[in-house]
Amino acid sequence: MRKRHRILLPVVLTVVLTVGGILWGSDALPIPRWNSANPSEQAEVPADRQLVGNSKVYAAAALTGNPYLIADVAEDSSPAVVFISVEWPQPEIDTSRSPFDDPFFRFWFGDRFFPFPTPGRPQPRQSAGTGFIIDTEGHILTNQHVVGDVGEGQTITVRITTAEFDGEVEAELIGADYMLDLAVLKIEKPQELKELPTLPLGDSDRSRPGEFVIAIGNPYGEQFDHTVTIGVLSAKGRQISIPDYDKSTVKLYQNLMQTDAAINPGNSGGPLLNIKGEVIGINTAVNAQAQGIGFAIPINTAKEVLTDLIEKGKVERGSPWLGVQYESAERYFRVSGAQGIVIVNVLEGQPAEKAGLKEGDYVIAIDRKPIRGTQDFMAKVQQLQPGQQITLTVRRGGTQLQIPLIVGERPEDID
Repeated sequence: MRKRHRILLPVVLTVVLTVGGILWGSDALPIPRWNSANPSEQAEVPADRQLVGNSKVYAAAALTGNPYLIADVAEDSSPAVVFISVEWPQPEIDTSRSPFDDPFFRFWFGDRFFPFPTPGRPQPRQSAGTGFIIDTEGHILTNQHVVGDVGEGQTITVRITTAEFDGEVEAELIGADYMLDLAVLKIEKPQELKELPTLPLGDSDRSRPGEFVIAIGNPYGEQFDHTVTIGVLSAKGRQISIPDYDKSTVKLYQNLMQTDAAINPGNSGGPLLNIKGEVIGINTAVNAQAQGIGFAIPINTAKEVLTDLIEKGKVERGSPWLGVQYESAERYFRVSGAQGIVIVNVLEGQPAEKAGLKEGDYVIAIDRKPIRGTQDFMAKVQQLQPGQQITLTVRRGGTQLQIPLIVGERPEDID
């Protein structure tokens, strides 16, 4: 019998951790109360062209010299943004996951906001969210947590709203990836449309914190479809954890874009646009315990795997492997706030040993990107590809070293 080593390298952690109120922006929630406000008086501007009383809109108008820039982008982009509703087959036992009975939302908002399903009567699992059409062939990009995985038997309906057509069409889930939280749907063009509306994909690597961004989605379900919000790109490279009760895990996201553009339940899978109308992100999550903190998957992450999702139905990847066991520097050194990880075991014949790494090496960076702790190290390793060469910044015996290492592929007998 082959010896099986257990190395802690998964991105999806199989322990339930206490995490700060981050939640997906899918599924409908009860409509909150709000106070009505009188619109600003602008007698010199026609009523149908008045600016919304939002300081960010005025700032964007002032900086660009176009008072209707945001409205123009929203008007041009909205037809390609679709409302997605999903229903899974009725289970034999009551595993209802309706938009108002999702344990994920119960965790954050409590039972008082959610009606209970009829006791003893199985109900179909349901979900709702947003997506956007990326080509005239009918491919729609959205989040995996909105639509599930391929082969689950779910029924997916997409609502398209344009000047020529306002109705629902059936969609097929042709590809999904749980780790990246990305999915691709396929629809047929309605006869009423000459051509499907589409959104251009931008370059998220070129986006900069501080630039204006626009989110379009369906907060709180179809009633408020095509809601437009504006904000700025607050930061890049963010890492968050979200509990996934369906799989009894905590899901780790890395390299996310942070924005203060309002993202609400129902926005998941919708586009985050720059002021050129290009998609730079896919709205994914919102911090329920704070205002103005939402997260989006960079569009370049999706562009890298679109071909796999469309043609193969999944992302084909080798599992990156270094061949080390490690623990956080904070725990190893017993120093609060210490960053990095410390290698506690180097497996014989594996990439780390071949590179010259040793037990006790204090690893503080991968390719000069600082390592905050074990989760950050796991996230960075999972972004690597087998065969890729990286450089580890290592402290050993008072000396700082730059150690090149070629990433391997996880052996089948190791889990």
